[in-house]
Amino acid sequence: MNIFKNFTKVRTLPTGVYQKQSPPDQPPYRIHLRLQADGSGVLIVNAATVLHLNPTAAEYAYHFIKGTSPAEAAKEIAARYRVRREAALHDFQDFSQRIQTLVTTPDLDPVSFLDFERVAPHSADLGAPLRLDCALTYRLPANTQANYAPVKRADRELTADEWMTILDKAWQAGIPHITFTGGEATLRDDLPQLIARAEKNGQVCGLLTDGLKLADKKYLDLLLQTGLDHILFILQPENPASWKALEIIMPEDIFVTVHVTLAEKIINTASEILEKLAKLGVKSLSLGAQDTSLKDVFKEAQNKAANLGLTLKFDLPVPYSSTHPVALETAEDNIPSGAGKAWLYVEPDGDVLPAQGMSDKVLGNLLRDPWEKIIQ
Repeated sequence: MNIFKNFTKVRTLPTGVYQKQSPPDQPPYRIHLRLQADGSGVLIVNAATVLHLNPTAAEYAYHFIKGTSPAEAAKEIAARYRVRREAALHDFQDFSQRIQTLVTTPDLDPVSFLDFERVAPHSADLGAPLRLDCALTYRLPANTQANYAPVKRADRELTADEWMTILDKAWQAGIPHITFTGGEATLRDDLPQLIARAEKNGQVCGLLTDGLKLADKKYLDLLLQTGLDHILFILQPENPASWKALEIIMPEDIFVTVHVTLAEKIINTASEILEKLAKLGVKSLSLGAQDTSLKDVFKEAQNKAANLGLTLKFDLPVPYSSTHPVALETAEDNIPSGAGKAWLYVEPDGDVLPAQGMSDKVLGNLLRDPWEKIIQ
């Protein structure tokens, strides 16, 4: 007789990344769950809200994503954790309802709504980044200043097949969010193909772009149909074509964040620019500044944006032509706290940096090196 059979260690769920997308008749959302080896989990809602879950909550999230019936989920949870099935059913249904509300309600605070303990941003051990910023090219549109991208950093561009290998490798490592950037990523003819691959994997896919090529409605529709989830639009306030492109993009069913770089030549019209963005229906804003002498202007623009109902985004990739949006509020080295933790940056030749611009800290090459070397 085995007297230890009733004390068998609880087996955790299989590690990996699981995802759930909204049904066609509901507001769009996408949830990713990364299950860790110890049974805990990281739940990412719409590539923006990150929740750190203990093993019990991670199992609730797992069954929610898998679409397990409440009765079956309660049965498995009760057996695994040796709790009453009625209690497991109540807790699972309560968790599922709260998550469903979270994913369909804009700007809902998960800490107060879900009673989760607040965790300092980027302080938890993620195991792998949540986002991979892929600079497909350092090429630039004609008549663009050369300092807008470090064209001498990469000696070649990866092929489409090589980039797809990297996307697959990222998915296998548990990275649910891809952002294509550059240079100007729309100069790559294979961009739709790469977006489609990320979509096939189940990754949320974003694009950082000057947006001018998206003024071609046929091209824009192609990107949307292949799976593009969000756009970081680099506004050129003095260029009428930039405003025209934004006017074409905004009515589409896609989340758009507009990036504005504050510079001497536009400081007198910054307020009007923000008002015009609000009138176009822009809800999300990324702000940068060309130098620290514009700190006061930066603060005024932040306040103006808040008054207009524009939500400020601080952890998105930004164009090379500007200081990082939070550089005026961070340490002197201007290194965002999530660099190398919440996100990584891949150059056109596959070299990996903790973040854009940190060229003196190459972590490895995603074509040649295993994740274990790159993610330390």
